[in-house]
Amino acid sequence: MTKFLVLYRAKISATEQMSASDPEQAQAGMDAWMAWATRAGDAVVDLGSPLAVVEPAGDDADPIGGYSILQAESREALAAVLEGHPHTVWGGTIETLEMLSMPGM
Repeated sequence: MTKFLVLYRAKISATEQMSASDPEQAQAGMDAWMAWATRAGDAVVDLGSPLAVVEPAGDDADPIGGYSILQAESREALAAVLEGHPHTVWGGTIETLEMLSMPGM
């Protein structure tokens, strides 16, 4: 299985999103994420966490607000796991990076 680093990008930082949410909105968001994680099953290696930007990248890309580590047999299989992900349903984008083996290891 190939592992993938999945980065969640959004126009609003995770810190801003969390501070603007009331407890009911926060719970609804977590419920949606957990329902997706249940559907994703064994593809989830590490569900990850929200992230706070410490040092901006210096480009115009939306900030990274969180990450997950997933595994799949192929990029196509990964795309199927990410289909209907709550982050994209809410207007965010998902960037995926294949985790390569370290040379000589």
